[in-house]
Amino acid sequence: MDGAAAFVPETTDLGELKAAATGCRGCHLHENATQTVFGRGDSHARLVFVGEQPGDVEDRQGLPFVGPAGRLLRRAVDDVGIDPSQLYITNAVKHFKFVQRGPRRIHQNPDRVEIVACRPWLVAEFALLEPVGVVALGATAAQALMGPSFRVTKQRGQIMPWPASAAEPDAYPPGDGKTFVMATLHPSAILRADNQDIAYAGFVDDLKVAATALTQRS
Repeated sequence: MDGAAAFVPETTDLGELKAAATGCRGCHLHENATQTVFGRGDSHARLVFVGEQPGDVEDRQGLPFVGPAGRLLRRAVDDVGIDPSQLYITNAVKHFKFVQRGPRRIHQNPDRVEIVACRPWLVAEFALLEPVGVVALGATAAQALMGPSFRVTKQRGQIMPWPASAAEPDAYPPGDGKTFVMATLHPSAILRADNQDIAYAGFVDDLKVAATALTQRS
């Protein structure tokens, strides 16, 4: 598995980056997925949300966070008062990993090799976006950014400097020293929670922390 680096073009245009990603063959996940699901949003976004990977709905539509988890995320963004026009949403892995069970495609967590193989796309996105803040949604995204030892359950809602806390700091654009990163739950985890109201309230509280940090860095 050689990784995506050979497919990432030298460009300053986010549209060209997205177009190039459609032909990525950097890992085996492209073989069964319908299509590459690249990030979407404002090219001058101040806040970037990073999820794990596209789900079944996203894989079919070619857009990140358009299924149930995406609807919950949009609701939380509205409740917190974050301007959606200043957001960019993407995933650590750009292809849907699943197992087929009858007519259903069952989500499978990407492994470390697949995450590392896809990292060049995420690095390229950050290089062009230069956001003020990065929010990792769920354990896979958090570990993709901050290393396999990171635990969302223990470190969620904490503002940390970017990229000093990244898994491989030298691999990520250094920014201007004001960029922060924070981890929280993935919206899909809230949908699976025994008490969704409590889980959602905690998720909103985390996003309020990110919103405050965003304002402080304006």
